[in-house]
Amino acid sequence: MSERAARTTPREEIARRIRALQEVLAQRGIDAALILQKTDLFYYSGTIQQGVLVVPVAGGPLLLVNRSLARARAESPLEAVLPLASPRELPARMREAGLPPPRRIGLELDVLPANLYFFYCGLFEGAEAVDVAGDIRLLRAVKSPWEIERIREAAALSDRLAGRMPALLREGMTEVELAGLVEAEARRLGHPGIVRMRLWGSELFYGHLLSGPSGAVPSYLSSPTGGEGVDPATAQSAGFRRIGRNEPILLDYVFVRAGYISDHARIFSLGPLPGELAAAHEAMLALQRRLREFARPGVPSGEVYAFALEQAQAAGYGEYFMGHGPERIRFVGHGVGLELDEFPFLNAGQTLALAENMVVALEPKLVFPGIGVVGVENTHRVTAAGLEPFGRYPDAITVL
Repeated sequence: MSERAARTTPREEIARRIRALQEVLAQRGIDAALILQKTDLFYYSGTIQQGVLVVPVAGGPLLLVNRSLARARAESPLEAVLPLASPRELPARMREAGLPPPRRIGLELDVLPANLYFFYCGLFEGAEAVDVAGDIRLLRAVKSPWEIERIREAAALSDRLAGRMPALLREGMTEVELAGLVEAEARRLGHPGIVRMRLWGSELFYGHLLSGPSGAVPSYLSSPTGGEGVDPATAQSAGFRRIGRNEPILLDYVFVRAGYISDHARIFSLGPLPGELAAAHEAMLALQRRLREFARPGVPSGEVYAFALEQAQAAGYGEYFMGHGPERIRFVGHGVGLELDEFPFLNAGQTLALAENMVVALEPKLVFPGIGVVGVENTHRVTAAGLEPFGRYPDAITVL
C-alpha cells in the first residue's frame, strides 16, 4: 500500500460507515445527524477541516466546509463537499441539497459545548435534539479490516520506539530529558504529536515516561500511573527526577498512525530490579496471558476487569493492582481507535459485551508507593479465540 493510501480513508470505507449510521438513524426515527466533533468528523468524512457533516437518514451525506475547502475536497472521498461561509447558512444549504427540514436532529451531546447545542437547536425551529453519541461510539468500537491494519502499523511503530530506549537511556538524566529524546524518535518515525481523547478534561501528549517512585505518583488522569510532570499546570508524565539504577523505568507511550492508536507500555531498568519487583512484573505477564484467553466475544467487558482483579488478589497483589489505596482505578483496559478512550471499557460494572474486531489496550500493572510501577500494556484485537496482541517488543523487563 502506498503512503498516501495508508493515510487516506478509502471511499468504500467511508460509505460503509455512513450506511451503518443511517441504519441507526432509521431505527431511532432521526431525520439527520449533524457531525461536529473532530474525531467523528474524520471518521465519517475522511477530513477534519472545519465544517459540518450532515448525514440524512436516507441519501448522500453533505459536507459543508468553511476552512479549508480545498483540503477537504482533496482529503474526503465524499461527493458533496461544499462551502459554508457561516454555520447560520446550514438550513439554506440543506434545502439547496434537497434535504427537508429535520424534525429530529442527532447531535454528539457527550462532547458538544452548551453554546453550540443551543445554537444548532436554534437553527431548526421546533426540531428535537437527540443524542447519537453513544450510537456513534458503539459503531466505531468494532473495527474494519482497514482500520485494524492501521492499528497494526501503529503497534509496529510502538515496538520500534521501545527498541530505541536502550540507546537513549543513561543514568542521571532527567525523565523529561529522556522523554524529549524518545519523542524526537517518535516524530522521526511519523508520530503526528497529537493523541486524541474524548472524555471532557482529559488530555495526553505522548504518554507517561516515569522512573522509580515517579511511577507511583497519581494524577487527575484516569490512569494507574500519573507522574509529577514538569509543573502543576500539566501534573502528569515526565518530570525533573533523575533516573537511577535498579529501579523500574516505565515507557507508556501512544503511537498514532493515520489517526489510529497503539497503546504500548514496557519496563526498562539500568541493572536488575530487586527480586520482588521482578516477580511482580512476571505476575502481570502471567495475568496478561490469562486475560488473553478469557476476553472473548460475548464476555461482558466488566467481567474482564472482575476476572483480572480476582487473579491479582489470588496472586497476593490485590492491594497494588492498577494503583494503590484511594487512587486505585477500577479498570484493566480500554478500547482504542481514533481516540485513546473508546468503547469498550474493561472496568467494573460495564455490561457491554465484547465483539469480534473490537480493539482494546490491556494494561495489567502494579503500583508500589515510593517504589514505582511494573507491568505491561499491549493493544489487542478481539477474536473468537481470545485477544490477539499487535505488539511484538518483548514484554519482559529490558535490563541494560
